[in-house]
Amino acid sequence: MSAVLVFVLLVAGCCGCLFMLLAGAIARSFARPPGGEGGATQPVTILKPLHGDESGLFDCLATFCRQDYPAAVQLVLGVTSPTDGAIAVVTRLKAAFPHHAIELVVQAPAAGANPKVANLANMSARIAHDIVVIADSDIRVPADYLRHVVGALLRQGSGAVTCPYYGISSGGVWSRLSALNVDGSFLPGVMVGVRLKLSQPCFGSTIALSRRSLRAIGGFEALVDCLADDYAIGEALAKRQEPVTVLPLAVGHVCSEASFAELWRHEVRWAATIRSVDPLGYVGWSITHAFVLALIALALGGGLPAALLAVAALGCRGALLLAIERAYGLPAHPYWLIPQRELLSGAVFLAGLVARDVSWKQQRYRLLSEGALMPERRSPSP
Repeated sequence: MSAVLVFVLLVAGCCGCLFMLLAGAIARSFARPPGGEGGATQPVTILKPLHGDESGLFDCLATFCRQDYPAAVQLVLGVTSPTDGAIAVVTRLKAAFPHHAIELVVQAPAAGANPKVANLANMSARIAHDIVVIADSDIRVPADYLRHVVGALLRQGSGAVTCPYYGISSGGVWSRLSALNVDGSFLPGVMVGVRLKLSQPCFGSTIALSRRSLRAIGGFEALVDCLADDYAIGEALAKRQEPVTVLPLAVGHVCSEASFAELWRHEVRWAATIRSVDPLGYVGWSITHAFVLALIALALGGGLPAALLAVAALGCRGALLLAIERAYGLPAHPYWLIPQRELLSGAVFLAGLVARDVSWKQQRYRLLSEGALMPERRSPSP
């Protein structure tokens, strides 16, 4: 039985190595900038829900104010508390860009377990234009971002366009480990899934759609109890036969984790989210943990083949990261952290497989079927 298990682990690990090599081979062609951006002339409303003075928040928001875009841009920012630390950042932003249409919505959420979507629901009353772009607070974009995104949406005619993202470390080992996961696991998975037409996901880093489409799926109010709100938007549009297109343009995601606990909570929540909306795909994702599979096989008596697979898995991950760097013009990754990142990723995968509650914005949530959330009640203080 042990020999059979070792064989299965070695085969799965080899498949994981082949996956990494495939992702590296298609990286350059996938990352090719989209064309035809010059035709975007429609006014745009950008919605960005905020929570706290996150690391690099001002710089992220400023990139949305520096857009080379020929039409009006309204930037709507939202918080759910008058004491939120992001308000001071928004005040700085307004002072730095006095001629931009920047609005701040301060309103407690009316209902719903997902605080981000409840915030968006509050902000939606201030939408002034027919094209709406939703982007998370920790996203940085190039100056031609709106030209590409809105141009693609207008050419498509309906549905939504979305963008994958790469990691930007804010400094420190935990932030670097987070960025390694984004660039070495998430982004390659997107490239392979989209290129092979295995999936057509929707990402919170960018969702551009018309106000008509947003209303047709019930607005943000229909999503206030969903953990994977970006996935839910894509699914709702697909049910209406409206396409969701993943652009090759990748935006930057600031990885600001300052401790192991923060990194662990974030990645387990992400893993549990994926498992809740696509359990079979999540289990299949296990093959990408080739290094961990090789170590398990080695511990079970896999000998030289398992040892060689472990070395090959690290080499394939390094080659994949190098391909991502060249495709997107990213700085060199801390390759010495790859073994630690592989072990952590394996642990996160197992935790995500069994997790039934998640931590988000200082609140614990019970994860229900199909990604629904229910806040856990805290015991009253004695």
